[in-house]
Amino acid sequence: MDERYIGLMSGTSIDGADGVLIDFGGGRMQVLAHAHLGFEPGLRAELLALNAAGDNELHRAALAANALARVYAAVITELRSQAPGPVRAVGAHGQTVRHRPGQFDGTGYTLQINAPALLAELSGLTVVADLRSRDVAAAGQGAPLVPAFHRARFALAGQDLAVANIGGISNLSLLPADGPVRGFDCGPGNALMDLWCQRHRGRPYDDAGAWAAGGRVIPGLLAAALADPYFALPPPKSTGRDDFHADWLDALLAGQPTASPQDVQATLCELTARAIARDLRAQLAGAGELLVCGGGAFNVELMRRLQQALPGCSVASTASRGLPPLQVEASAFAWLARACLRGEAGNLASVTGARGPRVLGAIYPA
Repeated sequence: MDERYIGLMSGTSIDGADGVLIDFGGGRMQVLAHAHLGFEPGLRAELLALNAAGDNELHRAALAANALARVYAAVITELRSQAPGPVRAVGAHGQTVRHRPGQFDGTGYTLQINAPALLAELSGLTVVADLRSRDVAAAGQGAPLVPAFHRARFALAGQDLAVANIGGISNLSLLPADGPVRGFDCGPGNALMDLWCQRHRGRPYDDAGAWAAGGRVIPGLLAAALADPYFALPPPKSTGRDDFHADWLDALLAGQPTASPQDVQATLCELTARAIARDLRAQLAGAGELLVCGGGAFNVELMRRLQQALPGCSVASTASRGLPPLQVEASAFAWLARACLRGEAGNLASVTGARGPRVLGAIYPA
């Protein structure tokens, strides 16, 4: 049976879609192709807007899902042009716009905008989608789902290791030498930094963290941010733009009327680094290595602050272990699609808090 799978991911940064084509044959995980396609401004604005209540949401979400499927299809076309040959299935995560596990009625929900039936039609491939809701139905957080893949790809015998995925939200995978894998969302990753940079510099992100590097941390603002109840919650836990958004930041800034925009950016960078470092020290103090993936791995200032906050722990990009940062999460969803088709559990109850292992995903045949 062919062991080539495609993984597609559009994360909480909402900057575009990443795709990888992986060959899992012979017990390996070889990335054969990688492609990225940025979102058109109108689609990005709509996906951002759908993170909050608004008019005519069902209609707008359905059309946004169709547009997202067309972006995904274009990424698939590019991947297959780079590495021609059969593909067993596509793992298509979709775009998370609401994430409320365990809330409201005791079950809650997680919602990813997606049109997997349309993607199956456009690509001619089997599509595996809706990868989080089964874990939520089993009383889990539905996130993070990447720790199982991180274990399969990065774990080393006899070594305490952690992986930080820093997209719009940051999460940690804890891979201890002994004991179960754990993982959880730490808090904001790039989302607030990107928002602030767009607002004050007209740019979608702070390239290499250069703007933040020239600012000074505002102690009162940092303390107020870290006082948010989410940071004190014990794992398992997950979060998203539902919790950390523009209104949340503006409410904090109301108490800092003289703060300069550059100092705010420096403080937001420190917030992301501090939350990750604090959680790592509390949950896996013996970790000698922290591998970083996602867009945050390219933020030089953020990486510097992480290393400063974690003396005695080596902080490095996942590229140092053979998998570039922007390929990791898409690779995880290719891996999860494969697990679904094989009837294997994709979640880890020790991470999400679910009642037990569950096969994740809904299958849309080619």
